[in-house]
Parts: sequence; structure tokens; C-alpha cells
Amino acid sequence: MKIAVPRERRAHERRVAATPDTVKKYIGLGFEVVVEAGAGLESQVSDELYINAGATVEADLAALYRGADVVLKVQRPLVADEGELNELALIPKGALLLGVLSPFNDPESVAAYAAAGVTAMALEFVPRISRAQSMDVLSSQSNLAGYRAVLDAAYEYDRAMPMMMTAAGTVAPAKVMVLGAGVAGLQAIATAKRLGAIVSATDVRPAAKEQVESLGGRFVMVDSEETREAETAGGYAKEMSDDFKRRQAELVATTIKTQDIVICTALIPGRKAPTLVNDEMVASMRPGSIIIDLAVEQGGNCTASKSGEVVNVGGVKVVGHFNVPSRLAADASALYAKNLLNYLTPLVKAEEGAPAGLALDFADEILAAATLTRDGRVVHSAFAEQAEQ
Repeated sequence: MKIAVPRERRAHERRVAATPDTVKKYIGLGFEVVVEAGAGLESQVSDELYINAGATVEADLAALYRGADVVLKVQRPLVADEGELNELALIPKGALLLGVLSPFNDPESVAAYAAAGVTAMALEFVPRISRAQSMDVLSSQSNLAGYRAVLDAAYEYDRAMPMMMTAAGTVAPAKVMVLGAGVAGLQAIATAKRLGAIVSATDVRPAAKEQVESLGGRFVMVDSEETREAETAGGYAKEMSDDFKRRQAELVATTIKTQDIVICTALIPGRKAPTLVNDEMVASMRPGSIIIDLAVEQGGNCTASKSGEVVNVGGVKVVGHFNVPSRLAADASALYAKNLLNYLTPLVKAEEGAPAGLALDFADEILAAATLTRDGRVVHSAFAEQAEQ
């Protein structure tokens, strides 16, 4: 059984899908691991480290993919007219493709996987159940994104974060508001508190209140009957009604004008990011204030944010960096690679005296939730109907 690990070729992507540590584990399971030359350089992993771990480093792409049973990716493979080459065309028919495939952002890619005969699994669809916690790529990457968001805010902020008492006077602590108390939001709260800021947070889910307060933040939310059912079975926020959105906007507008830093983290799977901060709210903030929009690549929580840019709006800096986990590429790769290893390991069927194989039980809820295509068909319920049209 052969695992191929290509270099990531999409813009702004510095992560890699395997590390020397996971390579050793794969080899221990009976796999042959082939890594594209230079695949880990931007994550501080040299080709030599992969070789020392037992992998083969291959510069020839045809040789890399030839005979591959499993292809490990961070982002979805390039297809025709998307970049320097058609990566999907290189993946052997019948191979298992694992990665954060973002099918809602590119539904046509799902049909392309089926046409290529690839068994494609989107790891971001792994359900949030106890036995899949170690496979949760969204949590591992969002955790780092929340941490990095606060560091980016501190970098752009022209004042100190903690209170400082000196003989020359006292520096007031920064006031930070976090919109969305999921994994990224909670890490942002914890990081801002460690830097000495006064932190508040809001979320549509009442369950987030205890989590926010346990980290030392003040919880602000709209008290509504609707919030009692604001969370999906998978732990994500639901789309709320227009009336709730109006009331939430009024609450945010009242609070935001007193804040120095606002960190936006609210996302709804498969939907455009909800608008939480409009132009009027941005204008109400003091000059020198900072807004970090972690949702910018899905439409943004702030109407003033622009993907990949830091824009100045009336003295307020609005930061919309691309691919924030990739800004911590070494740690993000290490965690992501371990998520992949934890997902793949239970699928390995090992028999004494026989080479490793894969036993794919598509009735298992973890595989069923993540599998987009198999046997030349689109099988995921969210995309199957569209593929038949």
C-alpha cells in the first residue's frame, strides 16, 4: 500500500499533510510513503527529515502518484485550468483522497472526483463525536487560527494590551470583543486574557456562556427562545431568523463602539459567513481600533473586510488575512497530519504475513459523513442530487 504526499499548490497554503512523525507511524502500519520533494519546506520540514523517517522523496510527479492507494492533501487538488497542473488527473483511479476538500466552495469538484474514480473524503465533515475527536481537523486548525488572530491584532494595535502602571502614568488595558465562541473564538478569548486584555464575547448558543466565563471573559448575548435551539447536533451554530439577527446586530452595535479590538470568528458550515459588523458599526469605533475577520474567505463577518488585505476605514484597521492556520504552518501541519493519521489508522486491515490493506466500512458514521464520492458516483447527500441533474 502506497501513500503519496504531494506539495500543496494552492495560493497562500504553506502546510503539508504529513510530518516525519506520522511518516514513521504509517510505515509501522505497513505503508510505503512517498513525499514530493520540497513538500514540507514551508512547514520547516526538510526532505532529509522525511528520508530519515523512512519516506521516499520524489521530484517526479508521475512517479509520486503512480500506484498510490492513498493521497494525503491539505486542500483540494487542482483541476484543469486552476493552476500550474491538473493534480486530480494524476491521482490513480480507485485511490483514496483525504483532505479538507471544501466542496461547498466548489461543488463542481465533487463531480470531478466521481468522474476520476477517486474515493474522496472531506475531513472537515467528520462528525463531532467522542471517538472522532482526534480526527477533527476543523478544531485543530481553528484553535491555531484563534490564537494567531490575537497576535495579529496585537501587531496592528498601536497600544499595549495589558494594564501597565508606571511612575509616568497608567496604561489602560485593551478591550477585546470576540464574535463567535466556537473553537477559534474560545482560543482567542484565552489568548487575549493571557495578554492582559479585558475580554467579552458573544455567541448564539447559550451553552457557550459557561465556556466563555470559564476563560475569564464576559458573555454577551440576545436572550431569546430561539437561542435554545441554536446549535446543531454536531455542535455548530444554526442559521438564525431575521428578527434574531436584527436584535443581535443592535446588541453588537451597542457594545462594539466601546471596544479596541474585535475578532470575528462566526461561521456556518455550507453557508456564507453571517454579517455581524456592518459599515455603521465600523464607523462607530475609535480611530486606532482593530477588527480581525477570520471568516473573510467565506464572505466575512465584517462588511468592510477584504480578503488578503489590511484596510484602513476611518482610522479603524480591518484585517482579512488569507488562510490564518497556514500563518503558523509548522504547528498547523503537525496537528493536521496527526488528524489524518488518526483518521486513516482505524481503516487499516493488517493480517500477519500479509501486506497492509484498507477496510472501508461506509456504514460507519465517520466514513459516511466524510465520503463525497466512491465507485464513480457522488454519494454524499448534500451533493448527490446536484450531480444527478
